Formats: sequence, C-alpha cells, structure tokens
Amino acid sequence: MRRQQVQLVENGVVKQVVYARATAKKMKASEFAAKVGPIAPTGHGFPLPNEAGEMPSNVVFSATAKPQSLEQMIASTERGVFVTRLWYIREVDPYEKIVTGMTRDGTFLVENGKIKSGIRNFRFNQSLISMLSNVEAMSVPVRASGEESFDMVVPAMRVKEFNFTEVTKF
Repeated sequence: MRRQQVQLVENGVVKQVVYARATAKKMKASEFAAKVGPIAPTGHGFPLPNEAGEMPSNVVFSATAKPQSLEQMIASTERGVFVTRLWYIREVDPYEKIVTGMTRDGTFLVENGKIKSGIRNFRFNQSLISMLSNVEAMSVPVRASGEESFDMVVPAMRVKEFNFTEVTKF
C-alpha cells in the first residue's frame, strides 16, 4: 500500500495516527475506536512478518505559534529535565502509541530557568499522543537523524508531564 501523507497534529491537537491494514482493522473493532480520530490504513506498516507494527516516517513538524529558542524554553522552566538525545526507542503498545527508550549523551537538571547540572540518564515510557498533547513550546524545526531512525524535520520541544520511569545504569 502506498504511504499517505498524514496530518498527525494540528494546532497542538492530535488529529490522526498512522495504521497498517491489520492494525486499522483491529482498532475499528476496539473500545478506543471513537476516541482516536479517523481509522484507515495509511501505508505506514513494515513488510510482514515484523514486530515493529507501523510508524510515521519522513516526519515534518511545523510550529503555528511563535517558535522559541532553546534558551527561551530553558529560561521559562521552573524545574525540569533538559534532554539532548533519546536512544533505543521501542514501541510498547501499538494501539495507544506508547514507546519506551532512554536519554543519552547529555541530560541536565533545569531549575529556576538555568541548567544546574548534568544528571544520570533516564528510561521513559510515554504515550506519544499524551506527549504531543502536552507540548508547551517548540523551536524552529531542524533536520535531525538518529542512529536507529530515519531523517526527520523536528523542533526542540518543552513538554509537561513527560513520563520518566527510572534512572538507567549508565
């Protein structure tokens, strides 16, 4: 199936998620069907058999509000964690779009609008739908690519209530 362009989020509101054919069929019959927006195959699945399910690729974020710089986001944060990189991201629940992963190569404590110190890396379990619903600020999008990912055009984001679950061993 040809991959379709999908507007995932508009004005800070999740509008749609991507589906492979099998997942769309299951979601239409699920208790969540009325809560997730349009349900239809979007061509974002991987060749079968696979354990990955589906995910959007060639992601492009665009801010509708005035973009903020990293410095502005940090300065307006009373207490938070500044994450420079995420690593080992895996899908936990394809139906609720929950992912797990770890911070890596630069995680810092922010207090009273200033970076105070480096801190240990964290593991997280986070619903992408919840995360994107809790974006408070975004920077100008830039091209980014990870060692385990595809290229994206994404902004830095300040997200409230991000779900870190534990400190990692490194």
